[in-house]
Amino acid sequence: MVREVFVDDGASADVLEKAAKPARVARGRKRKVAVFIDGSNFYFKMRSLIPAKTDFIGYRYRELIKQLINDDEQLGYVGYYVGVVRDTKRTSNHEKALELIQNQQRLFEQLRHQQIHLVKGYLLERDGKFFEKGVDVRLALDIVTMAQDRKYDVGYVISSDTDLIPALQAAQARKRELVHVGFEHQPSLALIRCANRSRIISRREAERYTAKQFEVKRYDDD
Repeated sequence: MVREVFVDDGASADVLEKAAKPARVARGRKRKVAVFIDGSNFYFKMRSLIPAKTDFIGYRYRELIKQLINDDEQLGYVGYYVGVVRDTKRTSNHEKALELIQNQQRLFEQLRHQQIHLVKGYLLERDGKFFEKGVDVRLALDIVTMAQDRKYDVGYVISSDTDLIPALQAAQARKRELVHVGFEHQPSLALIRCANRSRIISRREAERYTAKQFEVKRYDDD
């Protein structure tokens, strides 16, 4: 089940004013939708939401997204923002880096097959662990610049990263409607307050779009 949530408690007056006046569209025309997926955030939230081992490489992302949008909306842009390993020579765990690259390539092929745009940042290794670099900046930049260029009427942001709040507010100031997509087990109240509306993904909804279950080694397994 996907639940729609409207929250205004604690939001500032200026944000509420922006949220109350989304862009108007011509009668009969569906509103253009852009979906922004914070790849790493989505992956780890889904991992904790679905306890069983799941193949997220073959996850049916586009089918889930289609269930999120309203009947008066038309899906346009879908972007998946993620960090990638670009230089295995600089990693201390060479084998893990190679495995990560192989699994990411499989994921990227699936995303392209589902007509989802890939926006790549970096994955930097420190003390045997990988950290994203530049992904949140690219994500925030696209939310704002695409709003400025009127490439969407409604933007769905699938992330729990509160660092994106200024980007959402900037897009709202340009009369775009922003929808926060979160998860029932770990909702982000700050993003719920900031967005015009929120949709919360339940465990049952998340499991509906999993790939056929089979044993697969995920890139973060030991």
